[in-house]
Amino acid sequence: MKLQLRHVTSLEEALAQSASLDASAAEFHAQYSDAPYPAGAAERCLRQHFQAPECVLVVAEEQGAASGSRVWGLCFTGPFTDPLLGTTQPMVLVLHVDPSLRHRGVARELVAHVDGLLVARGHATLAARAGHNDDALISMGERWGFVRAWELMVKE
Repeated sequence: MKLQLRHVTSLEEALAQSASLDASAAEFHAQYSDAPYPAGAAERCLRQHFQAPECVLVVAEEQGAASGSRVWGLCFTGPFTDPLLGTTQPMVLVLHVDPSLRHRGVARELVAHVDGLLVARGHATLAARAGHNDDALISMGERWGFVRAWELMVKE
């Protein structure tokens, strides 16, 4: 199957992906927290931030398929603001590839496409997050050019 990457540019179309975004985010969230993922978080985030320059949504779908066809992967970024410095940069909020297509470079292509769109908007950096013990995700990010910039420590 050949996939094409498509930049979602309208809020209405982005909202149509909110259930997929929520499902992917909830899956990621469950790996790191026992707390329930807040229902509807993706829709709230889209409505609040979709017009922000740090917000990009790219979907991977079957080449030649009509708009609204099955999404096989997606990457969604939004603004991350340092609360002390007040600086804002784009951050990968959701990155998901259908399990049947994993380990084929789809996620790397999604992130590279999103990064290119953000660079065109003047953003020199892209942030992402991973759990402290998720060596596979950290290693993948480092292969793609991400570096550990700071560590977040949480006391429970």
